[in-house]
Amino acid sequence: MNVLFAGTPEFAARCLEALLESRHRVVGVVTQPDRPAGRGYALAPSPVKKLASARGIQGTQPESLRDTQVQAELEHFRADVIVVAAYGLILPQPVLELPRHGAINIHASLLPRWRGATPIQRALLAGDRDTGISIMQMDTGLDTGPVLMQERIPILEDDTLGTLHDRLAELGAKLIVQTLDALEAGLVKATPQSAQGVTYAAKLDKREARVDWRKAAVAVNRQVRALNPSPGADARVRGVELKIWRCATTGGRGNPGEIVNVSPDGLCVACGEGALIISELQRSGGKRLPTADFLRGFPLTAGERFEPQ
Repeated sequence: MNVLFAGTPEFAARCLEALLESRHRVVGVVTQPDRPAGRGYALAPSPVKKLASARGIQGTQPESLRDTQVQAELEHFRADVIVVAAYGLILPQPVLELPRHGAINIHASLLPRWRGATPIQRALLAGDRDTGISIMQMDTGLDTGPVLMQERIPILEDDTLGTLHDRLAELGAKLIVQTLDALEAGLVKATPQSAQGVTYAAKLDKREARVDWRKAAVAVNRQVRALNPSPGADARVRGVELKIWRCATTGGRGNPGEIVNVSPDGLCVACGEGALIISELQRSGGKRLPTADFLRGFPLTAGERFEPQ
């Protein structure tokens, strides 16, 4: 089939690469406009644009898809289907109706759980035991369309946003090719989403990055993993801003935020329930370091206390 692909970040680029390696033909790519990035805030292309350019695929970067001229441009691709992965812009009804197979979305959750923008982070923060990929027929709602294909994977105890993202991207890439094969053969059945168990993955607020030591160690550990590699979990001690990148739960008692022990394994910090062993830290403006290396330049001792939220 002729595929028009719409996506922006690395997750989408991995799915695009799988389509480029499949027997289907990617006739064009739609991605968001170049955005400022890096210390110099120079305009940078998205991972999808980089891949498309490297493969010689025609691309377009509209600010919106509601413009009739943009819609006419998309129609010229003569796609059989639009495949969407983390594109970031709304597809209005006229765009959804352009191809004969409409638009299908690669969504990183087990719909109807975690509709919305941050399904991977929300699954980690909530302590979900599993997640997966849903291939969904798009409508004008927020991830409300019927599911064409779905596959589940476990969330591992040490999964971070980065590791879970990579596993889901690999799964999404596999499933979208399988779905297109089945769609072309007329073997796909669209299953309406259940009205039960609907949850929404709202965008992360910057305040959610601040560690609240009054929470249970299990909850703080989930927070650290859900924000690694970006934006990182924020904490402060002696008025200095830090990022906590890796930790594990352990036993221990003390006032919330109190450093209970310092050992080669890391800092043991008390929480509202239980404690954390912090094994990787970063000072503002510094490098991510194992705790033992971090403490050589910023010594901390038992009895000191991280500041409240």
